[in-house]
Amino acid sequence: MIGFSEFEAITFDCYGTLIDWETGILNALRPIMRAHGVSATEGDLLKAYAEHEAIEEAGEFKSYRDVLRGVVAGVGMRYGFDPSMDERDALVDSIGGWPVFSDTVEALRVLSWRYRLGIISNVDDDIFAATAQAFEVDFDMVLTSEQARSYKPSSTSFALALTRLGLPKDKMLHVAESVRHDIVPAKAMGISCVWVNRVKASGRAAGASGATSETSSGADIEVPDLKTLVKTMGLSG
Repeated sequence: MIGFSEFEAITFDCYGTLIDWETGILNALRPIMRAHGVSATEGDLLKAYAEHEAIEEAGEFKSYRDVLRGVVAGVGMRYGFDPSMDERDALVDSIGGWPVFSDTVEALRVLSWRYRLGIISNVDDDIFAATAQAFEVDFDMVLTSEQARSYKPSSTSFALALTRLGLPKDKMLHVAESVRHDIVPAKAMGISCVWVNRVKASGRAAGASGATSETSSGADIEVPDLKTLVKTMGLSG
């Protein structure tokens, strides 16, 4: 068990950790699939999203808005149709309405009493701004891929976050749902990590396809949700 009292700041991945992005993704993609007469399981759609997102984020940096447009185009190609321009904007246009996990707001409120809070997210500034009001707390640091000019799992965002917080790596704790995007690169830098295994908490079978599909990690601690994390840390509302 790591010593939580040693940390001064906690950083979070946003979409998938604080925001229920799988529900948001599916709600945006299902109408497109229906419009083109395509039937696909939730698992297959989420897997297609994850694969095409990774492709779109590779290579020369481009905005997350363009990444998501490319994802929809790639999903359409996989299922044999060419999405319209409006359909290619569907994911971007929907993000502001993606649901917050039920444990997020209270956990952030409690943690903000003790720690500086930060966001490290693979999105554009305006996309996060559309989400931020739902959290009901002010973050001490928000770092987007637009600012870093790179996407996690690159270590660039984590190094920049430490610089902006003005902290050594042993004073920052990173909390995230994605092993590939967050836990692996942060741990490689010597940053302590909490894996929020929301796949396990959702009841999906181990190894089931998802927007991020991992069954193990090198994190220091694994929890099913943020409520459990707060309890593990000995904090309460």
